[in-house]
Amino acid sequence: MNVREAVLTVDETQTGFLEQGPSLIERAARTAAAAAADADGVDRDARFPHGAFEVAREQKLLGVMIPVEFGGFGASIYDVTDICYTLGRACASTAMIYAMHQTKVACVVRHGHGIPWMETMMRRVARDQWLLASSTTEGQNGGNIRASAAAVDHAGDTVSLVRDATVISYGAEADGLVTIARRATEAAASDQVLLALAKDDYSLKRTLGWETLGMRGTCSTGFELKVDCPADRVFPESYDKIHAQTMTPFAHLCWSSAWAGIAAAAVTRAQAFIRKAARTSGGQMPPAAAHFTAAKMSLAKLRALLSTNIDAFARAEHDERALGSLDFQSSITLLKVQASELAVETVMHAMRTAGLSGYRNDGEFTMGRHLRDVLSSPIMINNDRILANAATSTLMSGVPTSLHD
Repeated sequence: MNVREAVLTVDETQTGFLEQGPSLIERAARTAAAAAADADGVDRDARFPHGAFEVAREQKLLGVMIPVEFGGFGASIYDVTDICYTLGRACASTAMIYAMHQTKVACVVRHGHGIPWMETMMRRVARDQWLLASSTTEGQNGGNIRASAAAVDHAGDTVSLVRDATVISYGAEADGLVTIARRATEAAASDQVLLALAKDDYSLKRTLGWETLGMRGTCSTGFELKVDCPADRVFPESYDKIHAQTMTPFAHLCWSSAWAGIAAAAVTRAQAFIRKAARTSGGQMPPAAAHFTAAKMSLAKLRALLSTNIDAFARAEHDERALGSLDFQSSITLLKVQASELAVETVMHAMRTAGLSGYRNDGEFTMGRHLRDVLSSPIMINNDRILANAATSTLMSGVPTSLHD
């Protein structure tokens, strides 16, 4: 069951959070309406989408995945990815921020049970609608989050960390932060831990700006991150396990859902253009109608790809062996590459459907923002890096001998 089918009220979950609350789809729709109304301004001014997140907090969307016992809705991966898709149709920056936030929430939820601080953080996300940012990109690592330069320094019951965080999306707006680091100063770059921090646990000093082609509202500026906090902010589990079981699956599924939403928004505009053109020409299809067919086909492929991978994760979600399998890891890693390429292809076909009307920035069929935003998808954790890193594992995986293997 996904967010478009569920009528999940707080009354039904018996949390007492609200009485007779709206369904998740209603909450998502209200947030998307606010995001759409401000999307052009967010893009133009490269500013955080305050209006959308004010409504998201009112609708309790930031804590939907928090378990019922900690005050949330206990939403599934189906619900969260569908919300990302809905927001992506309205405002790409809002959708991507939401996707990144939910990825961090997933780490806390799936690896924080029984740890007092992590359970406190879950309650604060649900009750106070904390927005969690992510600090994974560091220095010159080019997005390779499985190697850290900065190390955690242990001193009794406290830890400290200084990190050259070249990108922390919406860092200045967040209520907390999830970051990775080497386990200790003598540890190897790949021997990493994950930290979940409240705003009082760290300070940020801006080092880089964010003047980009698209995704401008994510405000993904660079900071020097300084951490000084209790040691219980460090997850006991090693990061390699969290990365494989939660960070990568949720990131790739949520990001891809947001990109699919952008693509769907562009296809919707292309469809409106075709219909208007046909009405004004006595029902004759415009010359570029073939591109609309290609856009619909590409979007269908993207949605099918997402559906397959969401189903696969849902089946394996509580099975460590399945999550760690070569087939699952290869599929979920390559999802990012496939989804990003399909999303760009879809938006390009949609723009070519509308021609100059899609290329213009001042008309009802404009798609410039959608194209600029979706072009971030192959660059965000560079697809070439992913394909190169996946080469060994894909070589080890067998080639199916039938259509149903």
